Amino acid sequence: MPKPASLTTDLPAANPSDAGAERRRGILAASVAFTIWGLSPLYFRAVGSVSPFEIVAHRVLWSVVFIAALLAFAPFAGGFKGVAAALRRPRLLGVLGLAALLTGSNWLVFVWSIDAGRLIEASLGYFINPLVSIVLGRLFLGERLRPLQRLAVAIAAAGVAWRVWQVGSPPWIPLFLAGTFGLYGLLRKRAPVDAVSGLFIETVLVAPLALAWLLWLDAHGRLAFGHGAATDLLLPLAGVITAVPLMLFAVGAKRLPLATVGFLQYLAPSLGFLLAVAVFREPFDGGQLVGFVLIWVALAIYSVDMLRRSRTAA
Repeated sequence: MPKPASLTTDLPAANPSDAGAERRRGILAASVAFTIWGLSPLYFRAVGSVSPFEIVAHRVLWSVVFIAALLAFAPFAGGFKGVAAALRRPRLLGVLGLAALLTGSNWLVFVWSIDAGRLIEASLGYFINPLVSIVLGRLFLGERLRPLQRLAVAIAAAGVAWRVWQVGSPPWIPLFLAGTFGLYGLLRKRAPVDAVSGLFIETVLVAPLALAWLLWLDAHGRLAFGHGAATDLLLPLAGVITAVPLMLFAVGAKRLPLATVGFLQYLAPSLGFLLAVAVFREPFDGGQLVGFVLIWVALAIYSVDMLRRSRTAA
């Protein structure tokens, strides 16, 4: 886990050594976040008897509770000062509201895909996401790629194109997940608010919708919560599983180029893919394998380039 101080430090480093430390913290934070996301299908399968809409609503509400406790009692979270400052900036609230809608819709499609036995398709979406992040970084942040990085992007794009050609039509699950999460990463990188405060505001903004949905389910006798001890114990964990990786992702996004964040993201779909094939036993044919291999080769090339650059800098 990253050092606690990194959750509230969003200023650029003052010298090269500080920049290196910030970069390492960013890489560690993002890596842990993507590992949690990659293993999260195990949790969602455990609560598979609950509808995806109810699971997402619980994710929102329990995240509010969990993050509020962090802000109130955890010294590293910095209290509610950041929240109060953000609430006085209407434009920032608009950005965080849009970010909340992006994450909420992303969660819903992801949870639904696990419930529907389509985790492999969801994993492909998160493999595509680095391409979206690179395009957004190029368009909005002026980030540029080195030759090996451009080669990696081209090979990954070929893998995605192969999958689209094989299916015969644009796969909506991968494209939706990649697009919404790529835009979320861009918004969180540009939003002038610390990780914990920003995530708290995001969840609070959509909490009324989540609460209204749960009340509607209860009024119609369709609420799963409160009707089984195991489910009642598992659903509150949705707040922890949701909030912790999102906070760590925000920390990493603040300290790393968007392209680097995009390629670190490969860790999550790799774990999800392994779970889908080895644990959930979803069908996986040779055509799918070709597309995934191309993407994995792209990741290897990019990793070699990053390692060479790190050694040169050292």
